[in-house]
Amino acid sequence: MMTIISLLLLASLLPHLTFTARVNVGIVNGTEAKPHSRPYMVSLQSNKEHICGGFLISDEFVMTAAHCWNGSQILTVVVGAHDLRNSENSDRIGVKSYIPHPSYMIHFSWNDIMLLRLQEKVNLNNYVEWISLPKKGEDVEVNTLCVVAGWGQLLTDGPKSDRLMEANVHIMNNRECRKRWENNFSVSQMMCTHGHGGSCIGDSGGPLVCGKTAVGVTSFGYKILCNSPEKPNVYIKISLYIPWINSIIRNVK
Repeated sequence: MMTIISLLLLASLLPHLTFTARVNVGIVNGTEAKPHSRPYMVSLQSNKEHICGGFLISDEFVMTAAHCWNGSQILTVVVGAHDLRNSENSDRIGVKSYIPHPSYMIHFSWNDIMLLRLQEKVNLNNYVEWISLPKKGEDVEVNTLCVVAGWGQLLTDGPKSDRLMEANVHIMNNRECRKRWENNFSVSQMMCTHGHGGSCIGDSGGPLVCGKTAVGVTSFGYKILCNSPEKPNVYIKISLYIPWINSIIRNVK
């Protein structure tokens, strides 16, 4: 039995998920981020409740995980936030169009990447800025020190964080990831990390950042234990999707 489960789609898909499942992966064993030190981070919310992370890749587009949207719900993007209880420097922006990857498979994690076109362009300032993406096909060396951030759960069964949390992680060897996740892991599409801290439920869609570049989209982890040493957190490899991303952004009218 596969051990991944989609948090957002659980209610609607549970009767059909007999062999495959996926988890929305907050930050465990992390530290509070310096307020507004990651101005690209956004909170995706439904009915004013945080459900997923995301990040600005332009003044009009947010990148996140495809499984963060169930195909019908209305999401709101909160930009410029640190403490989600405080709206002083943040803005709430509606989504004009939802653009999951055309080959995204709802019962698996293949191509678990999505772009959100905002209803209006964001105002760029000290609290709101986009992050750079890698070049097409670019890989990150094993053991590279990177960072994940989010407002997700602080413990496997714990509460979500109101304040943005972050944790240092290191890139794992893809063959090792494949060994740990077996058929749940795609060597071409995915990458994984290990570290004392890491992602948990509610962090899906947030970026894996190496240096000043977003190289991955948080996709899934072990449903039994967040940041499990046996089942590392998995990210969609952004560099594989650069042509698709550019085709969407450049065709905006």
